[in-house]
Amino acid sequence: MHIEAVAEGRARQMIAGRDQTIYTGPVPAPAATMYTLPRDVATFTGRDAELQWLIAAATRASDLVAVYAIDGMPGVGKTALVNRAAHLLAEFFPDGQLFVNLHAHTPGRRPADPHDVLADLLACTGMPPCEIPESTEGRAQRWRGRLAGKKVLLILDDAAEHAQVEPLLPGAAGCLVLVTSRRRLIAFDGAESLALATLPPVQAFELFTRIAHRTPVGPENDAVADVAERCGHLPLAIALLAGRLAHHPTWDIVAFADVFATAQDRLGELEAGDRAVTAAFDLSYRALSSDQQRLFRRLGLHPGSDFDAYAAAALDGISLTQARRHLHALYADHLIDEPALGRHRMHDLVRVYAQSLARQDPPDERDCGLARLWTHYQNTAETADRLINNRRVDNTVPVVTSNVTPNLVNRDEALTWLRTERSNLLACANYCAIVGQDFRVIRLAGAVASFLSQEGPWDQAAALHEAAVSAAHHAGDRLAQADALQNLAGIQFKLGAYSVAEELAEQALTLCRSLGNRHREAMALLTLSRARRLTGNYKAAAGLAEQALVLNRSLGNRHGEAAALRAQGLIRRIAYGEYEAAAALAEQALALYRALGDPLSEAGTLSDLRVMRQLLGEYSTAADLAEQTLVLYRALDNRAGEADALRGLSLVRGLSGKYLEAVDLAEQALVLYRSLGNRHGEAEALQALGRVRVMTGKFQEAADLARQARVIYQALDFGHGEANALRLLGQARHLSGEYSAAADLLEQSRALFRHFGDDHGQAEVLTCIGALLLDSAEMPKALAAYRQALQLARKVHSPLDEAQALEGAARCQIDAGRRHAAIIDLSAALAIYQHIGAAEAASVKVYLSALQESFL
Repeated sequence: MHIEAVAEGRARQMIAGRDQTIYTGPVPAPAATMYTLPRDVATFTGRDAELQWLIAAATRASDLVAVYAIDGMPGVGKTALVNRAAHLLAEFFPDGQLFVNLHAHTPGRRPADPHDVLADLLACTGMPPCEIPESTEGRAQRWRGRLAGKKVLLILDDAAEHAQVEPLLPGAAGCLVLVTSRRRLIAFDGAESLALATLPPVQAFELFTRIAHRTPVGPENDAVADVAERCGHLPLAIALLAGRLAHHPTWDIVAFADVFATAQDRLGELEAGDRAVTAAFDLSYRALSSDQQRLFRRLGLHPGSDFDAYAAAALDGISLTQARRHLHALYADHLIDEPALGRHRMHDLVRVYAQSLARQDPPDERDCGLARLWTHYQNTAETADRLINNRRVDNTVPVVTSNVTPNLVNRDEALTWLRTERSNLLACANYCAIVGQDFRVIRLAGAVASFLSQEGPWDQAAALHEAAVSAAHHAGDRLAQADALQNLAGIQFKLGAYSVAEELAEQALTLCRSLGNRHREAMALLTLSRARRLTGNYKAAAGLAEQALVLNRSLGNRHGEAAALRAQGLIRRIAYGEYEAAAALAEQALALYRALGDPLSEAGTLSDLRVMRQLLGEYSTAADLAEQTLVLYRALDNRAGEADALRGLSLVRGLSGKYLEAVDLAEQALVLYRSLGNRHGEAEALQALGRVRVMTGKFQEAADLARQARVIYQALDFGHGEANALRLLGQARHLSGEYSAAADLLEQSRALFRHFGDDHGQAEVLTCIGALLLDSAEMPKALAAYRQALQLARKVHSPLDEAQALEGAARCQIDAGRRHAAIIDLSAALAIYQHIGAAEAASVKVYLSALQESFL
């Protein structure tokens, strides 16, 4: 028989049900998009010549990266112009239209660092956080590479200087970059510049009347022209004034113009460029009630980019109803914007104006407003944390009441709030860290720890927990320091920095023991056990998990007891192949989690059980467990868990012969893992997909998938995963006819499994080695390999591996002319295949029947 035919016929027989799952808990990930243009504004007026110039120039430059720098004074309409141009040009750039604010003039913020901007841009392309290079140059190269062959329009708004922009430029021909800046980017080589002037008088007049919804007659025409001129024909000032007039249809235009003229005279000492804008702000501000003015000033103190009515109410110490009413008034006067329902933000210049007014208030009033804001975010975040983790109130932590707090009643609402306010929570924590409010940093970091672990961004989460460690140390709060160390260790697990996590866990354990806090000690023991397991030190991991179990039971901590049981089960399965014992431990943990009403931990434990039942050959039970897990994770909106469940179900379907379904499930899991930046999960999904490719005879694809998985495992320093990848790669190489390379890969895999003391892994590799030797016509060696595999498979009670070893031994017996012995082994293999519902059962049954007939 031709070697490829033999290989394809045996692919199903040799694939093992191996599944190395390391539970990492829920991990986050924000959705990525290449389409982030702000909405087009219906009241955009004029700029016809500039638009035509931009559109004509952009459509001509199809064979190179076209870069256009639009500069001008504040409020002149640079952003509005490029946004309108981008919407008109969108069809020419189907691969994406991105808007990036570089914050050269954002109050309270430093100009955006190209290093950080590149990370955000790479995330927009779908690159997982763990793949983003550390260096700025490395990120710039990856950014250019991601855009190769694509047509993307990129707006870089409010640039500080050309050095800030240069690393962000694409290298792909056909891309368009529009840069806006308040400065002339003279040193920006290769860019065409457009200095945007204020509006011509006719266009300024038209803009005012459109926004004001007025058709001036007689003297009103002169009045509008006068207002526009006193605004310096600056679009921002015109929009503010006209917006006020639009909401007061009974106001007289001529009288309005006279009031504005008087207000402008009061600001004669300011520079001409700022005079009209400030006058417009002042006029709008003076028209507010005293309560609205106070709220406006308070909003200037907010450290985040946007806010809702709850935050406004907290800042000003008013009711939610009052806050909403005042916000509506500020919105009507164009002092704030509402880009999404219930979400408000200030324009940069308006924020500067509000901050200048707030600085005139007594310091204690400003401090009280900020204290109320911190309390609002802190209390709501802690409520949300309890809801998403099903935690009870910790009565040992003092609770500071706030004026008004969102009424979060379930996990979905809590997740939605945390996702919406994530940037504000991080901004508040950062502000508190800068001004030395250690208590606030500690509490905010603790409140969002679980959420950030689930959804990220992990680099910012790591920075936050590092700040919390520092704050706790500075405050002399050793218990808080231990908690922050554990939270930081958890993030390092996500980032694949297992050795770093191990060091942090050791520090946390030392602190907890020195404090005599046994509850925290038990938690630290499990964190360190996890670190030891992930770095391959299974004996130490097992000892720590046992200590945690004993300690949690002595404390009556049922949740901790369940976690320790689960940890022991994982170690028993992964390190020692003791599947029945591991399943029994997982069953105990599952019962505890269900009694405690913890669906998230229940889902994770069901996933553990699925693996164990699969390895025991109980495919039907394993599939049912995987489906239960998938339902739970989806109900919890946990995308990381959903990916785990999809991958697990894929493995079971593949072992049951449902290959098309297995491929679809594995590909779904792979997409989810990559979107979340879960590198370990990505490698496991690649492995799962590779197994199915072997089963269906696509050996080259399987080899490529195994190579990708191996690279990730090596980066994570996860030896067990690398051993499995080597086995799959060796098997694929063998079935492709590359015998020498396959032999070397399989020996490397076997050596790793032997190093870890993994008898199950060795059994799988020996089965693959036996198949390779059989095809190489080395019958005695092949039979010896199969016999060793059989002995190990029976030792670890793995029916699939036992059946595959028996089948391989039978084939060796046939080639050696010992048909009776072959029939005995093959019959035993068939009985096992049929009992567990393995895909190999059908082909082996046919083969055995033919062999029995020929023997007779």
